[in-house]
Amino acid sequence: MKIVYFYQYFSTPKGSWGTRVYEFCKEWVAQGNEVTVVTSIYAKSDLVASKLIEDQFIDGIHLKIINIKLDNKEAFFKRVYSFLSYSFISLWYALSLNADIVIASSGPITAGIPGLAARWLRRRKFVFEVRDLWPDGAIELGQLKNPVLIWAARTLEKFCYLSAHKVVVLSDGMASHINKRFKNLKISVVTNFADTSIFYEKKSNLNLPRLFFDNKVAIYAGNIGEVNNSYLLLRVAQRLEKIGRGDIKILIFGDGPLKSELKAFKNKLKINNLIIDDLIPKSQLLSYYRHSIASIVPLKNIPVLATSSPNKLFESLAAGVPVIQTTNGWISDFIAKNNCGFTVDSENEAQLVEKLVYLADNPQIHKTMSINCISAASLYFDKKILSLKMLDILKRVYYE
Repeated sequence: MKIVYFYQYFSTPKGSWGTRVYEFCKEWVAQGNEVTVVTSIYAKSDLVASKLIEDQFIDGIHLKIINIKLDNKEAFFKRVYSFLSYSFISLWYALSLNADIVIASSGPITAGIPGLAARWLRRRKFVFEVRDLWPDGAIELGQLKNPVLIWAARTLEKFCYLSAHKVVVLSDGMASHINKRFKNLKISVVTNFADTSIFYEKKSNLNLPRLFFDNKVAIYAGNIGEVNNSYLLLRVAQRLEKIGRGDIKILIFGDGPLKSELKAFKNKLKINNLIIDDLIPKSQLLSYYRHSIASIVPLKNIPVLATSSPNKLFESLAAGVPVIQTTNGWISDFIAKNNCGFTVDSENEAQLVEKLVYLADNPQIHKTMSINCISAASLYFDKKILSLKMLDILKRVYYE
């Protein structure tokens, strides 16, 4: 098959972003398919381009790179401009590329525009992939308030769902949410993957910072912003010092709109056990996870985030590190069922501190949860199984 994938955030493991599309497409190429990804330059990706439109090949994947930069630190409407610019330039590829099947990956919802063009103007088979529920998240966070823009986003969303031959979502929660609003859609769930091969590689302490030798470390890796409830980590570090557990450090690898502000408060309050560092390549991050007592996934408590499928969850499971998270959806049920972490209140730093102390002081419990993480990752989120599941969905859509 000739597959064209409209996805604005493409990255390889050399970058600091999720590699779902890279890994899936690499497997599809290995299975004899021709894959083209139309993408842009995301701040956390490892892609670079010198021209406005540039062709590159990575592991057999043909990349059409639109040199539009996207960064979460930018203001909301600046990012919306980047989304729209990418989508309208992508229309050319939607109309000109030879394809048996087209995938458009949202969010943002504007990624659906070239997919719709391929569907209705070129009569291509169209799969709409939902990684985040747009525009619900932007509306619930108060980022999108203008009633005209909300109407436009909702209209585009509806058109994408109703036009797709198949909708692919990343969690059961997303499927339930969409089914409540749109009846009779053909929806399949293909989660993010967990690359458990990292766990079976020989552990090495050579490249670890001194921090890991002298302390118990809990890691957060990702965006530093409102949706990620980043100030919760500041309060957790402050409380740990207050109760005399300065040996437990909170290490943040990330970037985002609140990073400078969070650093300023850390310095003002003289919180020594909170370390805020820059993003690092995914391959290096997974090694750090393996030497940590916990991975913290502190999402804001809004309904739409209960359906989310964050990369950091799957990376944590793959590395065998217990997860402490704050949503009340499928993730909470999953980690409870598999005994691989804890759910705490998103606004209650005392609960999170209690779980960190518990893991730090009970190495046997930590070891058991670590084994459970690997088992669950291997059983439910194997990389090859999921990539082939997605490929099977594409084949069924193409031949139906």
